[in-house]
Amino acid sequence: MCGIAGALLVQGQAPLPDPARMIATLRHRGPDGTGCFRSPVCALASARLSIIDLQTGEQPLANEDESVWTVLNGEIFNYLELRAELKARGHRFRTRSDTEVIVHAYEEYGERFIERLTGQFALALWDVRRQRLLLVRDPVGIRPLFYTRVGGQLLFASEIKALLAAPVTAGLDEQGLAQVFTFWGTVGERTVFKGIRSLPPGHRLVVEKGTERLEGYWDWTFPQGQGRTDLSEDEAAEGLHALLTDVVRQQLRADVPVGAYLSGGLDSSGIAALAREQVGTLQTFSLTFEDPEFDESAYQRQMADFLGVRHCTFRCTALDIGNAFPDLIRHTETPVLRTAPAPLMLLARHVHEAGLKVVLTGEGADEVFGGYDLFKEGKIRRFWARQPDSKWRPLLFGRLYPYLTRSPVANRHFARLFFGQRLQELDNPFYAHLTRWSSTRGIFKLLSPELLASLSSAAPEETLRRQLPAEFPAWSELARDQYIEVKTLLEGYLLSSQGDRVSMAHSVEGRVPYLDTRVIEFANGLSARYKLRGLREKVLLRRALRRAVPPAILERVKQPYRAPDSRCFFEGGRPLAYVQELMSPANVRRSGYFRPEAVQRLLEKCRTGRALGAGDNMAFVGVLSTLLLQEQFFGGRAAPAAPVSA
Repeated sequence: MCGIAGALLVQGQAPLPDPARMIATLRHRGPDGTGCFRSPVCALASARLSIIDLQTGEQPLANEDESVWTVLNGEIFNYLELRAELKARGHRFRTRSDTEVIVHAYEEYGERFIERLTGQFALALWDVRRQRLLLVRDPVGIRPLFYTRVGGQLLFASEIKALLAAPVTAGLDEQGLAQVFTFWGTVGERTVFKGIRSLPPGHRLVVEKGTERLEGYWDWTFPQGQGRTDLSEDEAAEGLHALLTDVVRQQLRADVPVGAYLSGGLDSSGIAALAREQVGTLQTFSLTFEDPEFDESAYQRQMADFLGVRHCTFRCTALDIGNAFPDLIRHTETPVLRTAPAPLMLLARHVHEAGLKVVLTGEGADEVFGGYDLFKEGKIRRFWARQPDSKWRPLLFGRLYPYLTRSPVANRHFARLFFGQRLQELDNPFYAHLTRWSSTRGIFKLLSPELLASLSSAAPEETLRRQLPAEFPAWSELARDQYIEVKTLLEGYLLSSQGDRVSMAHSVEGRVPYLDTRVIEFANGLSARYKLRGLREKVLLRRALRRAVPPAILERVKQPYRAPDSRCFFEGGRPLAYVQELMSPANVRRSGYFRPEAVQRLLEKCRTGRALGAGDNMAFVGVLSTLLLQEQFFGGRAAPAAPVSA
């Protein structure tokens, strides 16, 4: 795992920015060393986190005659198999690094080499002879890669702060902010920095002799109709178990110890159990909270005892979250609507201090196997829409959200009104997501008139609609809901703000076996009944893991990871000092993003404990994180380099 950065001279004669200066901002991603390659037209740089081939795997790395150079952020999990294949074809290797297979695979297979890689990565490759630069991002988007164009140059980096050190000047992208305030993250190439783009998952950007092409090489896809039904449930479960076992085996490859996160739910417990079967010892890590609504420590202890692992916990208080929040935004480089990434960032610090660099996580299982309550919402709403006057069909919503203190289904009348919004829009591709987005977009009421006016012509939903594949309407209802969830929440938020950015803040690589493309393609090809049967989620995954986890974990209803929100920013009835300063009427007015009087009302509401559920909490966190972003990146003060550990 590393941070990467670089530049390409596309036209003109301007000198390239100093790659060492760019990569210095990413030392938190790679504290074990830095390296640079520089020619008159191309520069590559890497900050290395040594995980595979600790001695000879420094980057940038070249082939035998130095005609092909590369830098890699992430891991190529099938590098041993590829290495053997390439050696048999006459290629000579100088290191044991997974990075070196990239240059030889490119020599052998050309641009299509990427289709032979299994892993989670972002990479840059420079072909000296062809004067060709390739930027490539893994199929699912686990590792980030950003780029921009300045004065005839293309600049790229793992994080935006490295581009700003080039230096690049960027302001807030209003359309990107609107996407965050709707979907929780940006979609496609959009970021919240004007002029800076994210390379989309499963895409490569090829720049060669003044020409440029952005093309996709992989995407989530589903069969037309209901999908494969020829496998019995037992056959499908055995196939999935064997596949997950092999994926975990590959993702345990490292020259350093590999640990695992243990949340207490099915997903992380299953991965930890499969890992424990393959290694002699395993260290697991968990978050616990003082508030019982968020705490899952009883299930965590039960699973750790069942596995017989060395288990470490980090107890996170509300004040811990409030104090860590500015550092979180500096790493996420985007506003967020929930505080949940902050405890995970603190947990990564705990892992780092324990001496580990790699952990397996359970992220992605809900998207792949239909685990979210949102999928159940969509199913109930479609069922209700067939008889909209029914009094008992809406009562099914009462079976959702048992873990929420202020559940939207606690009051039947409110639940009927809330979930009944746009009930008959069955042809809307975002049908299952309409209620969530309407709740999230409550923050738009706080926006300044000027910002609202700039957003009037580009609704986030329409931008997303234009990116849907042509075959989307032919998929099953659940498949369509899964795809939208992947393209919004997973790619835009969970894998970035709640994934890579918070773990790498403390030099910890998170690996996500459920998001191996072989697992995704296997699950996507199956009928929806293998995933969501009635209102029981992840049917097939439960069956595949039935011998790996105890019954109490296996039968748990999905409880998503959450953390306290607005109350984290107050102590003794007073806002934390930085909160008071940022949300003052003068600073809010100066930012130009929000209406000062509306922000003050929200601040007072949250200070006195009168915040109403998710809507007020998301609005508060969204406003605060946007103002922090303004201060750290657009306010004339450069964000400082991140420390390796606290």
